[in-house]
Amino acid sequence: MYRQKGSPVYLFSIVLVAVIGGLLFGYDTAVISGAEKGLQAFFKGASDFNYTDGLHGFTSSSALIGCIIGAFISGILASNLGRKKTLFVAGVLFLLSALGSYFPEFLFFQKGVATKGLLVAFNCYRILGGVGVGLASALCPMYIAEVAPASKKGKLVSWNQFAIIFGQLVVYFVNYLIIRSHANDPAVVEWTNAVGWRVMFLSEAVPAGLFALLILLVPETPRFLVLNHRDDEALTVLSNINGEAKAREIISEIKDTAVEKKENILAYGLMVVFIGCMLSVFQQVIGINAVLYFAPRIFESMGVSNNMLFTVIMGVINISFTLVAVFTVEKIGRKPLLITGSLGMALGAFGVALSNVVNLPAFIPVLSIMIYSACFMFSWGPICWVYIAELFPNTIRSEATAIAVAFQWIFNFIVSSTFVPMYNWSHFFAYALYGVICLIAALFVWKLVPETKGKTLEDMTGFWKKYLV
Repeated sequence: MYRQKGSPVYLFSIVLVAVIGGLLFGYDTAVISGAEKGLQAFFKGASDFNYTDGLHGFTSSSALIGCIIGAFISGILASNLGRKKTLFVAGVLFLLSALGSYFPEFLFFQKGVATKGLLVAFNCYRILGGVGVGLASALCPMYIAEVAPASKKGKLVSWNQFAIIFGQLVVYFVNYLIIRSHANDPAVVEWTNAVGWRVMFLSEAVPAGLFALLILLVPETPRFLVLNHRDDEALTVLSNINGEAKAREIISEIKDTAVEKKENILAYGLMVVFIGCMLSVFQQVIGINAVLYFAPRIFESMGVSNNMLFTVIMGVINISFTLVAVFTVEKIGRKPLLITGSLGMALGAFGVALSNVVNLPAFIPVLSIMIYSACFMFSWGPICWVYIAELFPNTIRSEATAIAVAFQWIFNFIVSSTFVPMYNWSHFFAYALYGVICLIAALFVWKLVPETKGKTLEDMTGFWKKYLV
């Protein structure tokens, strides 16, 4: 009845489905980069209101509101619906957002006529997609961590970060191909302003629909099943992954922690929640999204003529160094990667800052920004998600993960919205500040963050119980 030996193919297939959620995370957050100019031109043609730069800034980032909402409610949904059903909800929201952003006039507005009401409808669809991003950002790493063997957790969760970066790179190329498809059209600008931006949003419907369908085929996580007294189902899933003997051992460990369940999120003390949230905060306040979101602007300020080319090069570097984490996280460990990455980012940030007060060759700040980004990609990018997925004990994981991920999106918004005015005020101050924060992040990890390499999710229960003594 139960498989005696685990199947690597089975584990690979269900993790592959989960990381499509990570790809959609990256796709949805980056699709606006190609669509925003056409979108701005479209709504500037409205007759019943003035589409200001402020409104455009809000419209371009409105999905972040949904991300914060999705992250906050992810714990409630994951605990009550389960990990699998919550990911299905995220897939449906991605799909509805893609279709709605493509055709926000649906039912209520005249097609192609920009109005205030249509702008509200469009932003509602983008916020809906943001809720999907918030859910996926919390649940995809959690799902992978709860099905993966302890010896492979870090590596498999790191693939989720690779999928996020890959999703961003994919949408850059998709947007490019959409524009290129009308490159020989004399009215290409008019087509982009009227239709092109819509097609860019619609393109997300393909991976979103695929994800929503495929997630129905994967099992619920064994941790959730045991916590809800569905031991036979959990044993089947674990047997398929680990073999029956190991599966029974894991279920026994899960049940040992499940009987200690408490409703209060501080059941294991404040420290575990504090460390999880601060890992999320540091992932954002070291400034990486300021670089990723505004890379063309930064390269242009450095005197780089073909700034989009360098942006693409940086994207390729980002993917390459994410793979460094994937293949070393189980050998080197989580803490060494985070500390090394923090110090490398500090070096890159200070290099950029120094180039703004000292006359250095142009390649110095460009190289520094590449080092800064690359060091993030093998450290804080994937490893923060690994920690969030495996740091918390079973019985508080859903709620604690939701809070930690919500902190990520809140500080993502803060960093993204403050970078441009701070950067315009002083290039030196902006990067010197990020460099100092990187050093503080390294100290935080060194002093407070535990190493979780090789530990099961159940081991973390015993670890944090020590803080209650």
